[in-house]
Amino acid sequence: MEDAMEAAAGAHFSGLRLDSLRLSSASDPSSPSSAKAFPMPVDDSSDAPRQPFVIGISGGSASGKTTVCDMIIQQLHDHRVVLVYQDSFYRGLTAEESEHVHDYNFDHPDAFDTEQLLECMGKLKSGQSVNVPIYDFKNHRRCSESFRKRFGWRNVILARKG
Repeated sequence: MEDAMEAAAGAHFSGLRLDSLRLSSASDPSSPSSAKAFPMPVDDSSDAPRQPFVIGISGGSASGKTTVCDMIIQQLHDHRVVLVYQDSFYRGLTAEESEHVHDYNFDHPDAFDTEQLLECMGKLKSGQSVNVPIYDFKNHRRCSESFRKRFGWRNVILARKG
């Protein structure tokens, strides 16, 4: 049992094929010093630009999503990570929905502008900077003139749900 617990405590790379990738080495002058703590895969098989490693974090209320994101960012020295919150992509409520806000299901997929979220993630994956909307939770709508700038060309994109 102890062996299973010890193995579960380590890093897990679900679906990552190491046979066609090499890990960036600390002796590579172009590698940031944080690569020692969390080496990033490098694909040498083509001249295509590298895509960032996308990590989706989800879970129930108070399940530790923020803690997990903070730990990843700390280990990767945050300059290599961009964090995108799904909550930023809530659709603004209509006047009718606002009247019955206590009955509104904010967990339903229709509550989000999934198309804009996917467009944002696609741009980040291709290295482009994006403006992420800011949602006003008090008034249940987006702040029309306010955005958070998220910069492209990162090694890791953290997508946090809820």
